[in-house]
Amino acid sequence: MIVLADIGIVVLTIALMELISWAMHKYLFHGPLWFIHKTHHQQRHGWFELNDLFSIGFAAFALWLMWIGHLTLDYRFWIGTGISIYGIIYFIFHDWFIHNRFKAFKSNNRYLAGIRRAHKIHHKSTEKYPSEEFGLLVASRKWFRK
Repeated sequence: MIVLADIGIVVLTIALMELISWAMHKYLFHGPLWFIHKTHHQQRHGWFELNDLFSIGFAAFALWLMWIGHLTLDYRFWIGTGISIYGIIYFIFHDWFIHNRFKAFKSNNRYLAGIRRAHKIHHKSTEKYPSEEFGLLVASRKWFRK
């Protein structure tokens, strides 16, 4: 029963990370933290962009939670694990598949194509406003055409 609760915490954390990331992206990254995030909307001149600091911050927070919960494997460990798994998903979807930081894999999957379309529309503007589609794993239905 405890294992199911731990799995539930991880899955819930991943879902909450999508919501938290969406809100942070829309209201903070395209708001007061634009001076950092704008590097992600500009042409990259190297492998690292200032915007990567956000991922490093989430990773540090996840590792801290895992560390303080590792002796008893309490909820903090499993929340940190969920954040870490979301980070891996983010890396695969966003950095690898969408932005081709590494040679991208090809897919005709309708969901992946829709997510890629939504993200491309988000990057259509290189300015703070206007912008739409702030999620990573969830996007408006209109981008999932056949």
